[in-house]
Amino acid sequence: MATPLDDRLAEIESRYEAVSAELSAPDVANDQERMRDLGRSFAELQEIVTPYREYRQVLAQAAEARQMEAAESEPEMAAFFRDEADRAEGRAEELRGALELLLIPKDPNDGKNVIVEIRAGTGGQEAALWAAELLDMYRRYAERHRWKTELLSTSESEGGGLKEAVMEVRGKDAYTRLKHESGVHRVQRVPVTESQGRLHTSTATVAVLPEAEEVDVEIRPEDLQIDVYRSSGPGGQSVNTTDSAVRITHKPTGIKVACQEERSQLQNREKAMRYLRARLLQRAQDEAQAKEAASRRSQVGSGERAEKIRTYNFPDGRVTDHRIKHTSHRMQDVLMGGEALDEFVDLLRSAERADQLVSADEG
Repeated sequence: MATPLDDRLAEIESRYEAVSAELSAPDVANDQERMRDLGRSFAELQEIVTPYREYRQVLAQAAEARQMEAAESEPEMAAFFRDEADRAEGRAEELRGALELLLIPKDPNDGKNVIVEIRAGTGGQEAALWAAELLDMYRRYAERHRWKTELLSTSESEGGGLKEAVMEVRGKDAYTRLKHESGVHRVQRVPVTESQGRLHTSTATVAVLPEAEEVDVEIRPEDLQIDVYRSSGPGGQSVNTTDSAVRITHKPTGIKVACQEERSQLQNREKAMRYLRARLLQRAQDEAQAKEAASRRSQVGSGERAEKIRTYNFPDGRVTDHRIKHTSHRMQDVLMGGEALDEFVDLLRSAERADQLVSADEG
């Protein structure tokens, strides 16, 4: 009995054969644009059709081996055919799993660079220190994955730590591996300033925005208000004597971005525009998702900033992700951006894929 997955695979193979036939048509060779589009479609479909055809072949081999096992009177030969059938069925299971993953719709933002916003939440000075630690964690994580990072904006608190920081991360799979970090990160520990040894809870908010190209977001010059000012450090301390810091306000949405990390006003403006494009793209995507609320990925979390996603408990040395109910006791490795953080990332990606498969089957 054919399953929805089998029906989808058969349909893809049929499309593949139609595209292949069209590529061979004489008139297509004279249309370079059509040829390019068909070639792209052919390559994408072939990525699925090749393992699908192998899957059907090994299923047939398994069925044939089972028949021969049932008909065989010699125990030794029956065992041989049974082993052959087991091997073929195991390979078929592997291929089916791979095909399920190939059929998951690709996130349109996968492959993009990202902008990571980190803001101190509840907890006063302790929250600012926590925000700074999260920034260091993501910087180390990026370094481990050989991604490039660049600060777009920081706002320090007077007692150390950060009120907020905005960092650009560029590299292969940056969005794919960081997208589930959006949300509220909660820390439980005894602050250095706490004389009674009482446990405090503080939070910091992380937002991961896909970086937008100019073609992704249309920004009209007349919609922008651009202000320049002198950059400053904590407590209003002057850092630069020239008006190099840039603040851009997008008047239709009210979104404001600022950059003061560079000494050049031109560089700060260019960085601020990258940040603004990312904010506008995220806004547009959030609005589109809100219109399709039923299809949102509830298991992994929507990525909304108000959602508590993870708790870091210092006394017990544990980190718990509330979306996937996973706890790691390698907290220091997580904070160093090490393999323990990758473990959370991989589990979140697996949960996302499982949820997408369920959604695809229901659809």
